[in-house]
Amino acid sequence: MLRGRLLLRGIFFSMLHPIYGGKAMFKSLRYLVAVLCVSFCLLVLPIFITGSCNKANNHPATKFKTTETSLGRIVEGGIPESLVASPDCGHVAYAVKRGEKQFAVIDGVEGKEYDGINYNVIVFSPDSKRVAYVAQRAEKQFVVIDGVEGKEYDGAFEHTLIFSPDSKHIAYGAKRGDKCFMVVDGVEGKEYNGILHNSAVFSPDSTRIAYAARLDGKSLVVVDGLEGKEYDDIGVGPPTFSPDSKRVAYIAFRGRQELAVIDGVEGTECHQVDWLKFSPDSQHVAYGGQREEKTFMVVDGIEGKEYSWSFAFSPDSKHFAYVIARARKYSVVIDGIEGKVYDMASPPIFSPDCKRWAYNARRGDEEFAVVDGVEGKGYHVITLNTTIFSPDSTRAAYGGARLTNHGWKWQMVVDGVEGKEYDGAALPIFSPDSRHIAYAAKRGEKWIAVVDGVEGKEYDLIGEPVFSPDSKHTAYVAGRGEKWFTVVDGLEGKEYDGFLNGSILVFDSPTKLHTLAIRGGEIFLVEIEITE
Repeated sequence: MLRGRLLLRGIFFSMLHPIYGGKAMFKSLRYLVAVLCVSFCLLVLPIFITGSCNKANNHPATKFKTTETSLGRIVEGGIPESLVASPDCGHVAYAVKRGEKQFAVIDGVEGKEYDGINYNVIVFSPDSKRVAYVAQRAEKQFVVIDGVEGKEYDGAFEHTLIFSPDSKHIAYGAKRGDKCFMVVDGVEGKEYNGILHNSAVFSPDSTRIAYAARLDGKSLVVVDGLEGKEYDDIGVGPPTFSPDSKRVAYIAFRGRQELAVIDGVEGTECHQVDWLKFSPDSQHVAYGGQREEKTFMVVDGIEGKEYSWSFAFSPDSKHFAYVIARARKYSVVIDGIEGKVYDMASPPIFSPDCKRWAYNARRGDEEFAVVDGVEGKGYHVITLNTTIFSPDSTRAAYGGARLTNHGWKWQMVVDGVEGKEYDGAALPIFSPDSRHIAYAAKRGEKWIAVVDGVEGKEYDLIGEPVFSPDSKHTAYVAGRGEKWFTVVDGLEGKEYDGFLNGSILVFDSPTKLHTLAIRGGEIFLVEIEITE
């Protein structure tokens, strides 16, 4: 399935306080979706991505039919912060307060009433087939998994509630008296003084689990039930498993010093450790360290040259790149070879086939893309400081802007060729076959989709696009006034009050896609079939 995020967030979430129950809440719930806001948060240089495939993909007569399946009306008393869409954008869940009770609603079906629900964390499994949340009855808390109540505890920690990547396992932290422990598939682990916030993680293959715990004033990482060494603290977030799930790493604190712990082996103490990362093939691990005024890379335990910013492994793990800084000058190092010196350089990226690379650099007042060592034309700003490679790695694109007497003017640069000027532009997106490219552009107060250089209709707002798997179609959502609709190959679909917060457009096949929308307080699974 190919997916495109809806770059939308509901004004409901940003403007309304949690008012439980009452007509005001029910009226407001019509906006429990992204109705009017596509994140215009970058005030000076607004950046969005969008697309349409009308003329560019040679579909002037595209037709499609829309099927709506009701997932129920939004129940009065719904709690706005609780609303969540499943990863596949086929299901929806939220919590409701009715009188002194609360309950979950899954796809329009009301669950059992409880004294409370931790509505900030209703979790769908990665395959979207399962759902879990923390509930409370009297003074006891428990996790409800697929509608079945788990064991009661004095506390259940929502910030540790996770499904495994294969969706077959579930874990969460719990408390009995003054002791805390992890519960994995219903089995309680060893007791500790505490479980660190957001520290639980399953391995990529779903066979292992790691988390951080507190014990007698010290912190330690537990992997598959085996305790690591005790430290004064453990870095924020969960430990890092390697892609093959065989290795694990984390950052630990000893006094004021930080150190990387990789497969149980401590690295050299530093004032600061950042960006701990395994290579895609799991054979290498790197991180950035700082000691006094010196910053440096550490790759497989060997300290390298001083550096700044981030680093990158190539997808095949055969290449390694990072940025070094000397006397306020920067250069990019790729496979140990240092490039030109600039006033600033961004972290490099590799193409999917690992044969090409790109980064942005600045010399004086000009910023430009450097692709395969060749400097492009200068601009005042490069869009989101990055270059996009096509899936087949043969093409490259980025957006550049210049400040003129008429404000910022943006141009998309595709394969070294500048496009038309606009008042705003987005990162581009290539089709799966790499032949087509789409982006959103702003003209005045309106946004348009530009596909292969051809402009679509003007809208007030536009969402991120998604190409069909065969690259023949493009779909996105758009807003005009107070109404929203899908746009498929330039053809507008049915109108809605909005699209569900966090929902996405998903192509299920070359001619079928779906998303979640709302109209008149009712949530719909919207399925579109392109009939041509």
